[in-house]
Amino acid sequence: MTAPAHGDGTPEPFADTWVVMPTYDEAENLEAIAGAVLENLPGCTLLVVDDNSPDGTGQIADRLAAGTGRVRVLHRAGKQGLGKAYIAGFRCALGEGARRVVQMDADWSHDPKYLPALVDALAQNDLVIGSRYVAGGGVRNWGTTRRVVSLGGSLFARTVLRLSPHDLTGGFKAWRRATLSALPWQHLHSGGYVFQIETTFLASRAGATIAEVPIVFVDRRLGASKMSRRIIFEALAVVLRLRWDELRGRLPRNG
Repeated sequence: MTAPAHGDGTPEPFADTWVVMPTYDEAENLEAIAGAVLENLPGCTLLVVDDNSPDGTGQIADRLAAGTGRVRVLHRAGKQGLGKAYIAGFRCALGEGARRVVQMDADWSHDPKYLPALVDALAQNDLVIGSRYVAGGGVRNWGTTRRVVSLGGSLFARTVLRLSPHDLTGGFKAWRRATLSALPWQHLHSGGYVFQIETTFLASRAGATIAEVPIVFVDRRLGASKMSRRIIFEALAVVLRLRWDELRGRLPRNG
């Protein structure tokens, strides 16, 4: 794939970067956030991974792709979980030669204005996390219960898995190609939001350098939240299983 270039032939600054954005019923959000992603990362490619959204999100993505070579669309047959959507997107981006891969939500909870800071931090790190729980970060429009669940989940995972990052449940991340491609995709336990904890844990145990960039997380502007009690219990179970596997020397490895 030829890298996008300025009129003078020089490459755009983020021409080697792909942004992977899973969608399910995000018709109200997709067009605006896609435009903001492309504006904030000149030259990047946005890959929309749509799980056959009944609200027509996939068709909107196709229209955006037809209008610019910087948007790609990966259609999946149905809703199979956030983790599996990300894996499909990562494989596609890596297969197309991406050197840097960003993952983010389509609901504006991950503001595209933070994208340059996340990608720039990859110059010194293998994985960069957009963090709500470091100085300068935070959340908006959340009730007390959700704040406690999110912060408590990160603290629980951080303690049990002996990890240094403060925000382990967020999904706004930037990866170097080598780190992302080395993860043992075929062995991952999780298909939901705990996917975020598991991938950070495995990258850390593989020796990746991990940094956190502060972000302010704003609850979705439009549409319904996809968080559920089942997702919370899945996260607790997978964290304990990962620690148990490590104690038994059975952590999965690529290949």
